Amino acid sequence: MANKIYPDATAALDGLLFDGMLIAAGGFGLCGIPERLIDAIQAAGTRDLTIASNNAGIDNEGLGKLLRSRQVRKMISSYVGENKEFERQYLANELEVEFTPQGTLAERMRAGGAGIPGFYTRTGVGTLVALEKPVMEFDGEEYILERGIVADLAIVKGWKADTTGNVIFRKTARNFNVPAAQCGRACVVEVEEIVEPGGLDPDAIHLPGVYVTRLICGAPYDKKIEFRTVRESV
Repeated sequence: MANKIYPDATAALDGLLFDGMLIAAGGFGLCGIPERLIDAIQAAGTRDLTIASNNAGIDNEGLGKLLRSRQVRKMISSYVGENKEFERQYLANELEVEFTPQGTLAERMRAGGAGIPGFYTRTGVGTLVALEKPVMEFDGEEYILERGIVADLAIVKGWKADTTGNVIFRKTARNFNVPAAQCGRACVVEVEEIVEPGGLDPDAIHLPGVYVTRLICGAPYDKKIEFRTVRESV
């Protein structure tokens, strides 16, 4: 069995990056984002990227770093708020955006990973989401065709993994990470802890190691959130 463990994000991405590639990225806001891998992509200077991700982080955090460095050509996203640079680039026609409802985006990734080239959904019918997409009628209702996403690379953040690549995600950090991992021709995962085979409960595995190409331990992490609210000292 090939060794999947790499010493750091730069090493794990070696040979996988190229200009103009499509990357599927896990994460929701700043929860469960592959921040070590994002930093390594920024340092590599890979350009003209298309990134399929629920959102682009916030300004200069998460995928927002790649927006700031002007490495992203197109975002396939659901939630595009809370990132001023995202908004500025889009309104200035400097960034292409393919708006995709969250459930549709998750299913497009899942479908791509399952070898399904497309599927019909009622989500988006009669809205801008449906423009220029084929329409079919089923049982008297209109459905639009959405294409599965097959990415050149998936970048994912997990909680724990074993050395064979089986991954567990912690609570809501699972979010888009599983379907993103499944749709990548190559998948690189960063986790907080790596254990030996048998160190994870088999019934708790969220992502089987067959999907994982390379793996790094990115700890320690600073647990970032979008807004921190605390009560005043008494």
